[in-house]
Amino acid sequence: MKRLPFLLLLVSSWIWAQDNYTISGTVKDLGSGETLFGATVFIKDSSVGTNTNEYGFFSISASEGNYTLIVSYLGFEDISKEIILNEDQNIQIELSEISNQLNEVVINADDSEDISLRKPQMSVSKLNVATIKQMPSVLGEVDIIKSIQLLPGVTNNGEGSSGFNVRGGSVDQNLVLLDETIIYNTSHLLGFFSIFNSDAIKDVKLYKGNIPARFGGRASSVLDVRQKDGNNRIFMLTGGIGSVSSRLAIEGPIVKERSSFLVAGRGSYAHLFLKLDDDLKENSAYFYDLNLKTNFEINESNQLFLSGYFGRDVFKLNENFNSSYGNFSGNLRWNHVFNDKIFSNLSLNYSKYDYELEIKAFEFDWLSQIDNYNLKYALSYYINNDIQLDFGINGIQYLFNPGIISPTSETSGINYLKLDQKRALEGGIYVGTEHRITPKLSLQYGIRYSDFARLGGQSLITYRNDQPVVYNEVLDIYERGTPTGSVDYKKGELMEGFGNLEPRLAFSYQFNEKTAVKGGYSRVAQYIHLISNTTSVTPLDVWAPSGPYIEPQLSNQYALGYFKKFKENNFSLEVEVYYKDIENRIDYIDGSDLIGNNTIETEILNGESKAYGLEFLLRKTKGSFTGWLAYTLSKSEQRTPGGKAGGPGINNGNWYYTPFDRTHDLSFTGSYRLNKKWRLNANIIYQTGRPVTYPTGQYTYEGLSIASYSDRNSDRLPAYHRIDVSAILVPGKPNRKWKGEWVFGIYNIYNRRNAASISFSQNRETGLNEATRTAIFGIVPSVTYNFKF
Repeated sequence: MKRLPFLLLLVSSWIWAQDNYTISGTVKDLGSGETLFGATVFIKDSSVGTNTNEYGFFSISASEGNYTLIVSYLGFEDISKEIILNEDQNIQIELSEISNQLNEVVINADDSEDISLRKPQMSVSKLNVATIKQMPSVLGEVDIIKSIQLLPGVTNNGEGSSGFNVRGGSVDQNLVLLDETIIYNTSHLLGFFSIFNSDAIKDVKLYKGNIPARFGGRASSVLDVRQKDGNNRIFMLTGGIGSVSSRLAIEGPIVKERSSFLVAGRGSYAHLFLKLDDDLKENSAYFYDLNLKTNFEINESNQLFLSGYFGRDVFKLNENFNSSYGNFSGNLRWNHVFNDKIFSNLSLNYSKYDYELEIKAFEFDWLSQIDNYNLKYALSYYINNDIQLDFGINGIQYLFNPGIISPTSETSGINYLKLDQKRALEGGIYVGTEHRITPKLSLQYGIRYSDFARLGGQSLITYRNDQPVVYNEVLDIYERGTPTGSVDYKKGELMEGFGNLEPRLAFSYQFNEKTAVKGGYSRVAQYIHLISNTTSVTPLDVWAPSGPYIEPQLSNQYALGYFKKFKENNFSLEVEVYYKDIENRIDYIDGSDLIGNNTIETEILNGESKAYGLEFLLRKTKGSFTGWLAYTLSKSEQRTPGGKAGGPGINNGNWYYTPFDRTHDLSFTGSYRLNKKWRLNANIIYQTGRPVTYPTGQYTYEGLSIASYSDRNSDRLPAYHRIDVSAILVPGKPNRKWKGEWVFGIYNIYNRRNAASISFSQNRETGLNEATRTAIFGIVPSVTYNFKF
């Protein structure tokens, strides 16, 4: 009986298919041969339509007859194609760009409103790279991560901080994918820039909630970044020369219209200016990265892709301190079209993040890293115009190497120390459906089952009463538990296992062609954790798997939204409310010591967190002026009771603000085309200051002044705000083969000294306590020259 619904679905689709034929194929850019993700394909004067998937594939069906097929994609000319439908057809569609300018401003929206409003997917933002290139940026460096922070529900921890926070979540709760490969650290120069070279990126999609069943492993969001495939028609050169870095990308055909390559490199050189100062000439700080991709179309049904990324940051302070960190990733992918209704994707990914540190004064080296192999297989079955079925399976093998400390000389006094390597396997299987119930009501539903196995190959410390953390009632503090021995686990032996069902559900009800209401629920399990007790991620932070003492994080998110198009579709309005709760959120005891610690479980307590808010996004997508206004009103809190460790917990077990809470977050970004040569751009940003902990008093003990502190995160930094402006000049005639543009920018135009932190210390001369405000940037002008040939 359990198989009956599935059999009925197959039978009904087979009967339905007898009177219908299918049009399937791929939508590409005529100029480059790149596939277009999210292009709209529909039959004129009907409700039959769809959008291309991540690989440009589409499939729609209709009864026998003559039709006009309309294909559209923002920034490209619409195309109409007459179809005589008397058999199944596979067609390749190519669209031409509207403008031959170097960068045309495009803010993503579907051209066919009934299709975009009909789709139940919500809490998702897609930015075209051309849009990102128009935004003013610090030091003129185009930055994908900082661009998405202008969207509602997305923030960071201030200037110079790494990563991003989504709907009150932490950095490690974001799954970041580059060509389907996991990226563990998205920053260059400790967060000033991101690792994504805009010249190598095709599109960016951020899921803030209502995460599709094919994704798993992170509690807050998914950032899906896709590299260009490479131009398979002509050779092209793209690049830019900026104030602190330059970049160059080369792409072209290997076999014309069948295979192509992309090579993109970027490097910074600001450290060279340090050589001009005698006091700084021994210091250095720079980054470089390299993007590679190639593909080969075997035939209409099979295509192979191979891509990779390598990036590195290097720091040197005098002769005593050297460090570097970076990512390495690779992806081998095979796309196969079984027939006009079934599309598959098989991929094998490898990813590594490592950090190296050398301190010559103490004569030691430190190396830590995490790497993984990820095998994924996904199928899409376009049953009919109303039902699309997605299902797949994946498995990830992890190796966590939290640290190796090696003495650099025999007289250093430091012993060789290798922290325990940790191994784990994570698996997932899912099925998801997008189902149009009526012309007005559509559903997206599915379920994912995830499994996580913490494997042996190390010794596990045991503690008295099985408590790695205990509460000392006399001193009123939490302390490390008392070790009682250890248990040795062989490689491959199961130490601890977890399994979770993760249902996903969303709906869209379209009142008319301009208005829709959407809602959704998603549950996600996260099995790996970033161990960090700082508000901003640093390269020193390490990843740790769930296991005997660390439970997986379990997130439940609910969202409801109102969506409207108006003014001849030049404007769109999106309003969403959300509520998210997370179980087993890690928090840290006061005075926790995480660096070089082989027993992390003695420093942490398990708690819970919640976040809720209202998001508002008004966009103008067409005309001389384009841009958006985003506002978020939100709250993010957590609670950490003592639990099995006893005691009152953190802040007496009461709810308190997370470091990622922003009550108000307002941003505006706009672009105005003054004429064919000039475009003016601006960002306006305001955020409530992030929660911090300040001292409330002091006492003297044996001649030392010791501060006493308020409850954790009970204070705030001053509000953060700034205005950025830029002007883009496109000189010469627009039809030249060599296209260039000058970008003149001013970051933080009124020189606001936003506080990155406020520290308190005693002035040695006066003996008075003082507050010191640290700011990263004031006003920063920049000039960049971009080119394309």
